[in-house]
This record gives sequence, structure tokens and C-alpha cells, in this order.
Amino acid sequence: MSDSNNIQFRRAKPSDFQGVSELLAPHIQQQQLLPRSDLELQKLMQLAYVAVDSDRIVGFCAVEVYSRKLAELQGLAVADGCQRQGIGRRLVALCVKLAGENNVHELMAVTSSENLFRECGFDYALPGQKRALFIHPGQRDA
Repeated sequence: MSDSNNIQFRRAKPSDFQGVSELLAPHIQQQQLLPRSDLELQKLMQLAYVAVDSDRIVGFCAVEVYSRKLAELQGLAVADGCQRQGIGRRLVALCVKLAGENNVHELMAVTSSENLFRECGFDYALPGQKRALFIHPGQRDA
């Protein structure tokens, strides 16, 4: 169990790659996150934050910018034993701010942790906007 008072939050840097990769691995294995190549993860880390306890990365969250109009929160993960301490919420807030600093108009999150994101101010649609609709293109008959 980690003491959340000792957690430091900072922008991810290239030297964090191994620690981030190790943090994400069990979440990928449990199919909570999509697998990424090393190159994809390195690119994602360019607009990301980590939570660090001593020298161990215990949290990660990134912003993937698609255009000035749209970006997506990606790879949110918190280590077992460090969850339910506000680390994920803080990482989301930092990434929301980072998206704003990068002049992104809309930030979305696709997640199974609906309550966390709703607590962070996310909703199903922006006020006055259309809703996003989804389909699995590989699972449809032509």
C-alpha cells in the first residue's frame, strides 16, 4: 500500500518508458487497456503524466491529440495497492489541463471507469453537441 502524500506528479519523460510499460502490462493483460507497440507508447508518452512513489511509477495518463478539435485521454492506469487514493483523478485533471494548454477543443475518454470520469467532469455529450455513436466494423454483415 502506498501513501498518497508521498506521490509526485510530473510530465513523463523518455527515461520513464520501462516503468510505464511495466505499469501498463497487467492492465493490458486484463484487457482494460489496448496493447501498444514500443513506438506507439513512446509517442503517447510525449503528452503524458506519471505518478511516482519513491522511484516507482504508480500511475500514468496521456493525451493523444488527433487534431486541434479532438484529443483522447489514453492509457490511464494506477498500480494495484495505489488505487482509490485520488491518483487517477489527479492524472486525469493534469491531462485535461495539458489538452487545454495544447489548444484542444474537445477531449474524450473511452473507458469502463465511468464513475471516475464523470466525477472529473466528463459527460456523454458536450452541452449543445451531438453524441458519439460507436460500431464494431469487423463484426457487421455487408
